[in-house]
Amino acid sequence: MHDDRSLVEARLRRVLDERIRPAVYPESVPLDVAVWHAPGEPVPVDEGLAAEPEPIAVGARWGAPWGTSWFRVTGTVPEEWAGRTVEALLDLGFDENMPGFQCEGLVYRSDGTPVKGLNPRNQWVRVGAPAEGGEQVRLHIEAASNPVILDYHPFRPTWLGDKDTAGHEPQYTLTRMDLAVFDETVWQLVIDLEVLGELMAELPADAQRRHEVLRAVERALDAVDLQDVNGTAAEARSRLAEVLAAPAVPSAHRISAVGHAHIDSAWLWPLRETVRKVARTTANMTALVEDEPDFVFAMSQAQQWAWVKEHRPEVWARVKKAVADGRFVPAGGMWVESDTNMPGSEAMARQFVHGKRFFLDEFGIENDEAWLPDTFGFAAGLPQIIRAAGSTRLLTQKISWSQTNKFPHHTFQWEGIDGTRIFTHFPPVDTYNCSMKGSELAHAARNFKDKGRARHSLAPTGWGDGGGGTTREMVAKAARVRDLEGAPTVVWETPGQFFAKAEAEYPDPPVWVGELYLELHRATLTSQAKTKQGNRRSEHLLREAELWAATAAVSTGFRYPYADLDRIWKTVLLHQFHDILPGSSIAWVHREARATYQRLAAELTGIIDAAQRALAGEGDRPLLFNAAPHSRGGVPAGGAAREQPSGEVTVSDRPEGGHVLANGLLRIEIDARGLVVSAYDLDADRETIAPGTAANLLQLHPDFPNMWDAWDVDAFYRNAVTDLTQTDELTAGADGVRIVRSFGSSRVTQVLSLQPGERRLLIDTEVDWHETEKFLKLAFPLDVHAERYASETQFGHFHRPTHTNTSWEAAKFEACNHRFVHLEEPGWGVAIVNDSTYGHDVTRSVRTDGDQGTTTTVRASLLRAPRFPDPETDQGIHHFRHALVPGAGIADAVREGWRINLAERRVTGANDVAPLVTVDNDAVVITAVKLADDGRGDVVVRFHEAHGGRARATLTAGFEVADVTVTDLLERPLPDATEHVGNSVGLRLRPFELATLRVRRA
Repeated sequence: MHDDRSLVEARLRRVLDERIRPAVYPESVPLDVAVWHAPGEPVPVDEGLAAEPEPIAVGARWGAPWGTSWFRVTGTVPEEWAGRTVEALLDLGFDENMPGFQCEGLVYRSDGTPVKGLNPRNQWVRVGAPAEGGEQVRLHIEAASNPVILDYHPFRPTWLGDKDTAGHEPQYTLTRMDLAVFDETVWQLVIDLEVLGELMAELPADAQRRHEVLRAVERALDAVDLQDVNGTAAEARSRLAEVLAAPAVPSAHRISAVGHAHIDSAWLWPLRETVRKVARTTANMTALVEDEPDFVFAMSQAQQWAWVKEHRPEVWARVKKAVADGRFVPAGGMWVESDTNMPGSEAMARQFVHGKRFFLDEFGIENDEAWLPDTFGFAAGLPQIIRAAGSTRLLTQKISWSQTNKFPHHTFQWEGIDGTRIFTHFPPVDTYNCSMKGSELAHAARNFKDKGRARHSLAPTGWGDGGGGTTREMVAKAARVRDLEGAPTVVWETPGQFFAKAEAEYPDPPVWVGELYLELHRATLTSQAKTKQGNRRSEHLLREAELWAATAAVSTGFRYPYADLDRIWKTVLLHQFHDILPGSSIAWVHREARATYQRLAAELTGIIDAAQRALAGEGDRPLLFNAAPHSRGGVPAGGAAREQPSGEVTVSDRPEGGHVLANGLLRIEIDARGLVVSAYDLDADRETIAPGTAANLLQLHPDFPNMWDAWDVDAFYRNAVTDLTQTDELTAGADGVRIVRSFGSSRVTQVLSLQPGERRLLIDTEVDWHETEKFLKLAFPLDVHAERYASETQFGHFHRPTHTNTSWEAAKFEACNHRFVHLEEPGWGVAIVNDSTYGHDVTRSVRTDGDQGTTTTVRASLLRAPRFPDPETDQGIHHFRHALVPGAGIADAVREGWRINLAERRVTGANDVAPLVTVDNDAVVITAVKLADDGRGDVVVRFHEAHGGRARATLTAGFEVADVTVTDLLERPLPDATEHVGNSVGLRLRPFELATLRVRRA
């Protein structure tokens, strides 16, 4: 038989595009349209409905960037359409390829009731089924003219990312505003042919099934009268019934489809627009739940649910009903889908506390899974945080984006730094925007790594990023592949139903130990430095505010600010979203973030000051308040006392040029270039800096990645580097050595200093940054032979190799640390600590002359200057603080990391302040002291083992104790036994173990 496959397939494509799809709406009449453009920010619904619009015609331009236009559409259903299905077709100027990335709308009735959202793949509103002839139609559209930031030629710099610079030119052309007859038979034929055409394309060319489908499609096309598609569609469908009824083979891959709309809480749009995106999507999804009895929709991010509750109560009522019916499912149990690399220990814990508590309070539902499809890699401390929050599972898709190495599993156990394991699934469909295309389903089945041991995977189904969610077309396609020969089987299920099946069929999956590193988007550890600093400083201010407010509440009756702290925590958690904290959002988002962090800092400082004044009392005695978890200068951790003098620092000239700092513990030589050529540990009689090198070396690289400018740094950036060694000024004074450098259009001022009695060189750096597409690093070449180094992560630290033996190691050329990086040889080590940077790299080389020893270079990443999506990323003045700590063990790295982030506060008062709780082993680090969230006045203490070994300790309360309970992160009792003797509790912790105690006061 002659092979005519390509002929039939080409025929199918043309007939679908030019005849059958247009026949879905065989008759239409225009609607009358009027518009009112809101003069500034979005207005309340009542105001938009009440405004007097002016006529506008299809074909007219509308919509200044970031504007809101209220369209009123009116019309009458023709009498001859009575009894037929009628829909309004409302095309605001959509591009079908950009769902979630351009203009959108929310349709209301005249009484303000939301109907559904409009987006490029969802342009219809049902008017009647059946409709009444002569029925009056009146709809209102709140239309957002969000500009296209990520266009067909992506990553071009644009000023559209901030309303202050976007201009006022209309962005869109009003394209169609009609009433139309909807022919469901033709629509169903479209779905039949799409599913079979997509199925054919994925089957082998010589497969019997492919040819059976091909002939059925050919017979169906033969039945279609191209001049009367509507009259012949039913016959065409009947000719497809047999091939659509053929059941899947018993071994077919099984896909759990979960209705989904991954909505970035901010990205190429500001937070205020996300509030409206969520309303549009939830309006659509609750309507789809009502129309489709098998459909299930899952939505994560408690913050987004809270926005619906606050801003769209009518939609919220529909959401609550759908949740009660089990069809609209809270997922993930986090406040937002946050970054997980950079948030600190407590912040990562609070993501789950606030997220899970919202769903428990609103619906009585507890999530068992963390749901993070789009997060840019996962820190090794996360598994025990998930478990401590009462969850046991994780879903993500993003690791499939890795550029170098393909992850070896799709279903596995992920083991964190403390040994906790979490059942984890990576959907092999490789997208969180699955649309039920045959190519996507076939890819999921082919790609699934665990064949022969497991057969279930999950497909998050619906338009995401900018929202939109699942469409009726996706649901219709899923119905046809529920049990279809040649395709995987598809069933709508909740995340919990999927995970139950996956765990049951795969009780002993493989184990992956350590971080889930994304081999992409590495520059998100550095972009938008002020956003990252705002996060870090907010985290530490919250620690102080809770600590001092709790101490004052117990000691003096101070009013503990429950509501204020709850609100501030939620604001900080929101800004940890995986496109805000990573620095990959538009300028508007980061401008607002900077202002928000400043406002929160002022508010938290006010809480801290008030609590410390209450504790210190009236007096003129100078006190030092120490919020760090370790004592310093004679001041206990979590207490206040007089600072104890501890020696002196000398500053002298260096004979070869430059200056020498010394304090009896360290001798620091700074040469005439302002570089540290020696950092000598006097006690150990040991040099820190590698021979022939210099530390405190600022290095500038070109930085123009192949794509994803704010997200990516590509390995070739290292091929060119400029060492910044020229000085404008080099002076020494009582505060240390001051160095000023100029380069390009920028200027750096540094102060290097020692303090009495301290084994650390402080490096304060101010950069007035005006470069573009450059990467600034701060280098420390160290005379340390180490095959691995430690970097702090949540509730512990994680080791990475310093070598690049394999492609997996080579791919980690930029990585995340929190407060410290630490390297050591047996008996002696070095730490680099920081107050606000995350990105870093560590490399090693063997010296070919001299002693032929090993140089291990640590470089902190300071600043980048990508031009997309914010063309002025990081322009302006920045302040950083780092410290070089020679002779540091891991305990020193932990202590100094805390210290540089929690400066002492000096207050005058009457008396010393005793800590609310103390622990007698520095390996046990208290990360939070607070009052219980339920307002009962119990003291909650969270701590972990921080050195990587087993620890015994005694925790003692500074008040009378009635009872001590071990709890989870949500402060709910666990069955773990604990006893207190008087006011003390004995602790035994395994390496990096996290624990929470709730202490009831007598």
